[in-house]
Amino acid sequence: MSLSATSATAPAPEQIRVALVDDQQLVRSGFGMLINSQPDLTVVVEAGNGIEAVQALAGTTADVVLMDVRMPGMDGIEATRQLMEQVAAAPAGSRRSELKVVVLTTFDLDEYALAAIQAGASGFLLKDAPPEELLEAIRTVHRGDAVIAPSTTRRLLEHVAPLLRTQGSQRPEHHAAVERLTAREREVFELIALGQSNPEIAAGLFLSEATVKTHVGHILAKLEARDRVQIVVMAYETGVVTPGS
Repeated sequence: MSLSATSATAPAPEQIRVALVDDQQLVRSGFGMLINSQPDLTVVVEAGNGIEAVQALAGTTADVVLMDVRMPGMDGIEATRQLMEQVAAAPAGSRRSELKVVVLTTFDLDEYALAAIQAGASGFLLKDAPPEELLEAIRTVHRGDAVIAPSTTRRLLEHVAPLLRTQGSQRPEHHAAVERLTAREREVFELIALGQSNPEIAAGLFLSEATVKTHVGHILAKLEARDRVQIVVMAYETGVVTPGS
């Protein structure tokens, strides 16, 4: 078989479909060129505010949304909440049901970012992050096996920890859900809350990654959490993790 024939039959990598939502055209253009330069990433939607984003994503399937948090008309918090309602209504296992939102902000202690995370975003990223960090964040959140930018996410959560503890005291069901975890699930829960990935947890607890993945699935189900960042927020709310721990 010739080299050209071999190349022609090589499967192309499955592309991660990205939506860009930002009220600044220049920001969208810059991110769009960067993302489209990657063989495994493609921009399928661009929107200038939350209203446009929700409307566009009702008819176009994306995997990851990069969502500006502060926009006129409809901000990123409300847009994230509405998109998560679409996700919840989508058939289980469908591509639409796997949509993830990453919030973009200019401040790493932006309480708007926290509100968007509580609305269902899978983490947040600073707009001035290095290009490779932005690209890796898209891939990481698509895989769903880690909290993106754990140091930045943790700095935000520690900054608002008193607020989270107050909110947690008003949600006894979260405390009850944590109490239902087995001893091993509790260990994994605490390590997730400290920002560890599945491989790191597996190494630390001398478990296989497959076993850790099983535990994570049980934890998500028991806590009724959508993803790992929701687990982290719940850990702060219930006092399992405290600032500086």
